[in-house]
Amino acid sequence: MAIKKGDIIKVQYEGSLEDGTIFDSTERNNGFPLKFEVGAGNIIKGLDEAVVGKELGEEFSIKLQPSEAYGDYQNGLIRKMPKNLFPKDQDPKPGMAVQVMDQTGHSMIALIKEVNEKNVVIDLNHPLAGEILNFKIKIIETGCEPDPPNSCGCGCRHYHY
Repeated sequence: MAIKKGDIIKVQYEGSLEDGTIFDSTERNNGFPLKFEVGAGNIIKGLDEAVVGKELGEEFSIKLQPSEAYGDYQNGLIRKMPKNLFPKDQDPKPGMAVQVMDQTGHSMIALIKEVNEKNVVIDLNHPLAGEILNFKIKIIETGCEPDPPNSCGCGCRHYHY
């Protein structure tokens, strides 16, 4: 039976950049397949839409443009923060990932781009923003049960409270 919105499925996957660099896969996720509700918006748009109409056991490859994945890279998401906002015991360095909070209290991960005596420049873009992504997908299970309410949805059976 063809997969439709609302179905809960599991897929084996491998995601790579245009140069062939693998950025994520079932193997890198400790062998856990990706489990998700089709059409619920819990995964990138292009992948969510690509499984609709596919069948159990089907294998396919897709190429997603930035607009179907993590969006275009936005220079407006580069921000300068006073260095004194960082804890005294933390020594920010370029390349470090740090957790920051916006004005509404929403937490997000930022990448430190540069550090000087007074300021730290952070990048709030997703690390894959602006990238064309290639996926190899295999539908391995359909008709899955929903995860318990406090689970993270990754299929690894740990919980968030």
